[in-house]
Amino acid sequence: MSRVLIVGAGLTGSLCACLLRREMQSKVQIVVWDKARGAGGRMTTSRPPDPSCSSVDLGAQYVTATAAYSQSHHSFYSELLSSGVLQPLDSLIEGLRQKDGNKDFMTPLGMGSLVKHFLSESGADLFFEHHVTGLFRRGASWEVQRKAGGSETFDAVVLTMPVPQILQLQGDVGQMLSVQQKQQLDGVRYSSRFAVALFFPPDVVFSFPWAVQYVSNNSCICYIAADSRKRNADVPGRGPSLVVHTSVPFGVEHLEKEKDDVQPIILQELQKLLPDLPEPTSVKCQKWRYSQVLTSVPDCPGQMTVLDRPLLVCGGDAFSHSNFDGCVESALSMLSVLKSSL
Repeated sequence: MSRVLIVGAGLTGSLCACLLRREMQSKVQIVVWDKARGAGGRMTTSRPPDPSCSSVDLGAQYVTATAAYSQSHHSFYSELLSSGVLQPLDSLIEGLRQKDGNKDFMTPLGMGSLVKHFLSESGADLFFEHHVTGLFRRGASWEVQRKAGGSETFDAVVLTMPVPQILQLQGDVGQMLSVQQKQQLDGVRYSSRFAVALFFPPDVVFSFPWAVQYVSNNSCICYIAADSRKRNADVPGRGPSLVVHTSVPFGVEHLEKEKDDVQPIILQELQKLLPDLPEPTSVKCQKWRYSQVLTSVPDCPGQMTVLDRPLLVCGGDAFSHSNFDGCVESALSMLSVLKSSL
């Protein structure tokens, strides 16, 4: 039985684990490590401090399927719809130019439920607060070191974290990359942004009609969502939630500042856009240093194999594109490599 480590419990990592289990079943022991305290990555659903408030999606907001992907990834959409993880998004979206053939889906339990679905299906041994710092080749296996100390040995390693974090790894990875691979990874660029969640008491009803609003002509805010309304999760006795995303230029300008210093600026701009907004019971600010991929690895191969034996493969949206289907494409590409190697 091959021991496979998948680093990163976001969408690509969780789907890769799920597909690997379905394709190879008893031939592999799948282990997933993530440095965070929970699964989701940029599909994290954040719980409110007060249980009487609704949860909120701080990263990815909903899933848009093009006509082509609705067809090629039909099995994934069908599975998620039949299990209730996905539902059609039928709330009012203001300021979005919808393309012909596109379908929008929301997650009633938050975007994190997508990742948790695939992790559950994978049967993987899941470990949080496991921050990988180095990879060292030891004959036919990899020794993987953690920030907290200690190391473990695996027959194959899959890296799905953002590319800059891959390039920061200590050990043998850097010297095993070809000149071309190094150039390709160095060329990957991400957008950065802040997200702010506002949680409101149960008696609050928003006065605006929309669930999602794309904001133009504002240097700070580009997106606002009544998150609980978007997910049809407005229920009596539970306070609604609102999420705000900043523009990319604002994110770049304030990237190295502390969240506590940036949050008041965002809330001040929000007050101008929604002057009737009531006072929230609590506010949470998130800095996304690696929000979405602006420049991916050329030709979007879905994965990059650094070494065949022992296998070391990199994947994620940097090797495709930053949406649900991009992560699916990457997971499928890595599955193909894993099946031929293990």
